[in-house]
Amino acid sequence: MVVIKQSSASNMSKLLLLLIILVAVGQMTQTMYVPAIPDMATFFSVKSAYLQAVMAVYLIPYGLSQFIYGPLSDRIGRRPVIISGMVIFLIGTVGTLISSNFHWFLFATFIQGCGTGCSGAMCRTVPRDSYDGDDLHQANSLISMGVILSPLIAPVLGGYLSKHLGWESVYGFLLVFGAAVTVAMMKYFSETLPPEKRHAERVFVSYRYVLGNRRFQGYVICLIATFAGIAVFEASAGVLLGSVLKLDPITVSWLFILPLPGYLGGAWLSGRLVRRLGVDRVLIIGMIALVLGAVTIIIPGFAGLVTIKSLIGGAFLYFIGTGMLCPVATTAAVQPFPNHAGTAGAVLGGLQNVGAGAATLAASFMSAQSQFSLGVVMTVMAIIVVMSLWWIRYSKQDTTILAR
Repeated sequence: MVVIKQSSASNMSKLLLLLIILVAVGQMTQTMYVPAIPDMATFFSVKSAYLQAVMAVYLIPYGLSQFIYGPLSDRIGRRPVIISGMVIFLIGTVGTLISSNFHWFLFATFIQGCGTGCSGAMCRTVPRDSYDGDDLHQANSLISMGVILSPLIAPVLGGYLSKHLGWESVYGFLLVFGAAVTVAMMKYFSETLPPEKRHAERVFVSYRYVLGNRRFQGYVICLIATFAGIAVFEASAGVLLGSVLKLDPITVSWLFILPLPGYLGGAWLSGRLVRRLGVDRVLIIGMIALVLGAVTIIIPGFAGLVTIKSLIGGAFLYFIGTGMLCPVATTAAVQPFPNHAGTAGAVLGGLQNVGAGAATLAASFMSAQSQFSLGVVMTVMAIIVVMSLWWIRYSKQDTTILAR
């Protein structure tokens, strides 16, 4: 088996491109349906608010499956795990297209999440196989742009498809795109974990080893809360803009991506500032942006209002904070685990997406008539980020003890 060693810019570009399109499948599946929510609600004869559950039912298995993919990839390698996961995703996507009722559609969505969980784990694991130090931070910064870019661009495409070809065309596109990425991974992705570095350590031992690091715990909590706020915005904004403000799908899709430059700018600043200011100061700046964004959204909510300026403007600030926090926190979390990268990546991706799914599911039961509920959830998530950074800063236990 060929094992790649990243030693040139061309190799790095090829690997990162493959990882970005891999993670794009999972991320686009999460949000591409958002502009089609009113049409899907009519087709399945359910309330629009119930369609928020689609994202939750997708995100929870997307996260949980990573706890399997990560340690499994440490045993058998990254490539077979990626290909197997993508095949499962394709089966689930076919299921969404042939579902006759909402319950079967949710089940098919669940299968999709089980499959794309491989991308969530591997996009954090493969870079650790291949890079270290500043190169690892640069790789994570670029991948994190793909992580956030694809679910925000996806609704624009989803809006045009659903308006002109019906909501089913959204999942038809995902099927074709997923198949193309599967073929690309089979043809161009070379194994990054050589056989001599694989180990058959008990899963419980591996997880205890990784989770025993208190700073890792802090970074995990930080990432869970940060992405939970993003996921709730992605799930709720479509309902607020489409069902409350009665905007058409294409307008909703374009408003949906307006916060995107905030994330891209935050990720760019993260890469530039971390060398000048250090990890801790960059994390603090990102935290402040999260808090300001959440407060901007919740204030009009107290009056029961939904305003485009506060909703999108607050999200823009929150996305700046996310862009600054995520690459730094991800790099700092996996850096200590070169021999347990799969497990560390699984914990990061798994808990991050399970937390986001749980927050989205909870938000689906809240009132969708104003932005107050959204603001409350995002404010709580920002407060949790503040507490997690305090935990990281004052934690003195940087080492882990392997389970006996």
